Amino acid sequence: MNTNDAKEYLARREIPQLFESLLTGLMYYRPDDPIDYLEACLKKARELGGPEKVRWDTFVGQEKKPLPPLNGGQSRRSLFRNVLPDSPNFPYRRYDRLPPISQFSIESDSDLSETAELIEEYEVFDPSRPRPKVILVIGGPGSGKGTQSLKIAERYGFQYMSVGELLRKKMIHNATSNRKWSLIAKIITNGELAPQETTITEIKQKIMKIPDANGIVIDGFPRDVGQALSFEDQICTPDLVVFLACTNHRLKERLQKRAEQQGRPDDNPKAIDRRLTNFKQNTIPLVKYFQERGLIVTLDADRDEEEVFCDISMTLDNKLFPSKEPAAGPSELDLSLLGESSSLADVTFKYSEAEDEEDIGYAEGAAESYSTEHRKPKVIFVIGGPGSGKAVQCQRMEDRFGLRHVTLGDLLCNELQSHSERGRHLQEVLERGEQLPKDTMLELLCDAVASSVQQQRPGKGLVISSFPRDLQQAEEYEAKVRAERERERESD
Repeated sequence: MNTNDAKEYLARREIPQLFESLLTGLMYYRPDDPIDYLEACLKKARELGGPEKVRWDTFVGQEKKPLPPLNGGQSRRSLFRNVLPDSPNFPYRRYDRLPPISQFSIESDSDLSETAELIEEYEVFDPSRPRPKVILVIGGPGSGKGTQSLKIAERYGFQYMSVGELLRKKMIHNATSNRKWSLIAKIITNGELAPQETTITEIKQKIMKIPDANGIVIDGFPRDVGQALSFEDQICTPDLVVFLACTNHRLKERLQKRAEQQGRPDDNPKAIDRRLTNFKQNTIPLVKYFQERGLIVTLDADRDEEEVFCDISMTLDNKLFPSKEPAAGPSELDLSLLGESSSLADVTFKYSEAEDEEDIGYAEGAAESYSTEHRKPKVIFVIGGPGSGKAVQCQRMEDRFGLRHVTLGDLLCNELQSHSERGRHLQEVLERGEQLPKDTMLELLCDAVASSVQQQRPGKGLVISSFPRDLQQAEEYEAKVRAERERERESD
């Protein structure tokens, strides 16, 4: 039997729908004896008429009371229910352990349908257009998936999609009025995975809202092999999967810190432990699945985020753009014109030794537009190809000369987390799948320069890595600086 035969069999027999209903019941009730519970559910499915009669919530009763405790002793005694007398010692029989099942249609609560037939009725991508590149970023909770996904999207001009945010937003808006989403909210809050078909449907609808995307970066999906198979079957095979590997101790530390700062519903202590457990159980088979297909790269995320992103950029450049520059990468500069690396190192070393710490020759860019009564701020741009060591050199300049190291990705992440009016606006733009306004990053950069002068180290300045990326960015930056300078002179 080949892959297509297997898929056809599963679809024809409604196996995915049956599994989803069983998993939903397990996650909702968490019986002590899951095998006994599943046997009871399968018997109920047979009584209903087979898998095709089962819906995702078939084994979840509206009364929302837990099932009677299941333990080994009761399970064994129930096998002899036809020969043992009725007595208080044997109150639960195999056929009455489930609470009363009240059927309802998902369509009555929502315009979505969980049936495989309706899910496969429409195409996600426009067949008349080239399919956008699809990058999946996976890793444990707290591994930095969101940060790195945003950086990838910003560097290559791709659309960013957070599956977790999609579900949380839908959950917040619908949990009180929609039974389906109220159940999903409980599942997610407990640290479990949302129903697979619901997640896939949300991803598909989001992708269809961004038909002009050159590429899509999906943060936090898939979480297990089942989700990976469903994604490939209903959407596409990803161009690349980035796995951010991080120690369990570091993941827990980051999640606890994030819980204090953001207060996400799934960052409570119980959910954190459950999410880490689920991640450990699902990671090995998921990574192995993508490894066998040659789609995954594994990176050590237990490092500075700029170092991690440097490795990601180099990997993406080599795998997705092997014969040309990345979509939003560095300007076309023949680096051979700069001479051998050893010569450059000698010149840099002599230059840094000859200059005094306070009088070193900084790049004099936009400093004048933010002048104060102290010395004008210094602004250094550090550019270079992926893997050239920009982050390391910026860190050294920060340590030695008291500069503040800034990256555009950091500025964007900080703004999104600031809950400011601009941050909320940018978050809404990203959630709609739209491109950020063209001058957004330039405004954030200029604000960072001003903030560094006014609040942190007057007369020092910033070292900015990976900017400008092309001649146009440099010209726009100079034009904005020039305009600010003119306004300052007029006000004087």
